Amino acid sequence: MSRTRALVVVAVLVVFVAAGGALIYANTNKGGQNVTFTVTVTGAKSMTPATLRAHQNDTITITVTSDQEGELHLHQYDIAFEVKAGQPTTHTFKADKTCTCAIEWEETGASLGTLVVSP
Repeated sequence: MSRTRALVVVAVLVVFVAAGGALIYANTNKGGQNVTFTVTVTGAKSMTPATLRAHQNDTITITVTSDQEGELHLHQYDIAFEVKAGQPTTHTFKADKTCTCAIEWEETGASLGTLVVSP
C-alpha cells in the first residue's frame, strides 16, 4: 500500500470516529426531559412497574392507582401520594438529585419499588 493510500485510510477512519462520537454525544439524555410514569399498586404489596428510571433535572410526573386506600411514599424526595382505591393520584416534581429512591407503602413499610435518578 502506498503512503498516500495509508494516509487517506487513516483520515477516513478519523472522520468516521469523530462523526460517530458526535452522534452518540448528541443523543445522550442529559436530563431536562419530561418523564411520565403510570404505576399500579396491588394489595399494598406490589407496584407495576417496580423500577422507574429518570435523569437528574428531568421533570417527573408519577400517577399512582391502587386497589386500596393509603399512602405511597417516595423517599429522598419525601413525596406522599395519598391514594384512594381506584382513583389516580398524580405528583409532578423536578428531579434535582440523583438517587435510588425507595418507594414504600407507608402504613406497613412494605417496599414497592424504586425510582432511579441518574446523573
